[in-house]
Amino acid sequence: MPDRDDSFFRLSPDRVLTAVEGAGFSPTGHCTALNALENRVYDLRLDDGQHVVAKFYRPGRWSRDAILDEHRMLFALRDAEIPVCAPLAFPDGETVRETRHESGGIYYAIWPRTGGRSPDELSDDEVAVLGRLLARIHNVGAALETHHRPTLDTRIPLDALALLEDRGFLPPSCARVYGEAAREVVRIYEQLAADVPLHPIHGDCHAGNLLRGADGWFFLDFDDMLVGPAVQDVWMLLPGRDAIAQRQRALLVEAYGEFRDFDVSSLRLVEPLRAFRFVWYAAWIARRWDDPSFPDAFPHFGSPQYWENETRDLCEQLERIQRGGDVASPGEERSAPKSDEPELTNEDFFWDL
Repeated sequence: MPDRDDSFFRLSPDRVLTAVEGAGFSPTGHCTALNALENRVYDLRLDDGQHVVAKFYRPGRWSRDAILDEHRMLFALRDAEIPVCAPLAFPDGETVRETRHESGGIYYAIWPRTGGRSPDELSDDEVAVLGRLLARIHNVGAALETHHRPTLDTRIPLDALALLEDRGFLPPSCARVYGEAAREVVRIYEQLAADVPLHPIHGDCHAGNLLRGADGWFFLDFDDMLVGPAVQDVWMLLPGRDAIAQRQRALLVEAYGEFRDFDVSSLRLVEPLRAFRFVWYAAWIARRWDDPSFPDAFPHFGSPQYWENETRDLCEQLERIQRGGDVASPGEERSAPKSDEPELTNEDFFWDL
């Protein structure tokens, strides 16, 4: 009997159409798989000519309650007239359904297809608009009770490191140095983050999850929503280290302050949080390696050269943190970390409209 993961890997258009029909929609039969790795996402045309997006959540990643926390956040943002892409309700009023399967169903939700373009670059005026918008998102998040979402703390990189070590992904030539560097980043972060407040945030707030359409800017894909420091969303929106990025980050923080207080001292967490993402990203690929789509998407993962590059980058990042990272003046120019592998983002893993 196939297990639930195998059923997820082998989702077919027929099963997708059956699920959408069972949710009360009338698809024409047009069903196109969209660019997604973490979840499975499909564009469907309905009888009335409209298009919807069906998102099937990876089994075991989120509980139903955790998914509903995401949806509650989106509805709260929409009620506050903040532009986001919120799920559509099924006829019974719910926003999450479960497919039928012998080994357990797969949660799915239906979304409106949302048009727009991701920005290549942001002008100073656009950065200011986004700073105010991000502050409003955080105001809503801070007022929302979420009991089923993870917290962005040191457990995230430590759990990621443990997975890499316990499953033997780290080769002996790199394991000790990589592990020591990751644990030292964690130690420094614990000191720097002691008094930084936490609240629900987007969690994966990079430009790929930002669109500009006919009605202006809006954020999508709150799939990685978590409880964390506001600065996580700030640095991911403007991740660069050069003088332009530093200046625009200062502009964003200034505009953010028009709607919500921002602790400027929390900018010292930017480089440790960046290092957390290095470790988390490698562990994310490792955790999904049994998914047939991952070896195809990351053919160099696990090679000696891959881990040499990852270890070097992490050690260089630790040195940068020890020198003070982004605590320096906003106008100071910094070089980007070296890497032979271009970093992918969830722009590649959700839907591309």
